[in-house]
Amino acid sequence: MARKALIAREVKRQRLVNKYADLRKQLKAEGRWEELDKLPKNSCPVRLHNRCQLTGRPKGYMRKFGVNRVTFRKMALEGKIPGLTKASW
Repeated sequence: MARKALIAREVKRQRLVNKYADLRKQLKAEGRWEELDKLPKNSCPVRLHNRCQLTGRPKGYMRKFGVNRVTFRKMALEGKIPGLTKASW
């Protein structure tokens, strides 16, 4: 499991991105680059990193489910993901 500080940092970044999204869009459309530079660094959506919703693991993230590959496999085997079965042929 990821450190709590890393998970909290990502949550904080996500809040900033949501807060400044409209303002960033407006400033970009008008070409006011100096004012755009004065906004907080973490308000830029490029700085976000996808993390597992349950464990906070940054690698092996599956967008469709919002969890990493290890958690996904565990949940699939336990039958916690509807409509998903283990392949056998």
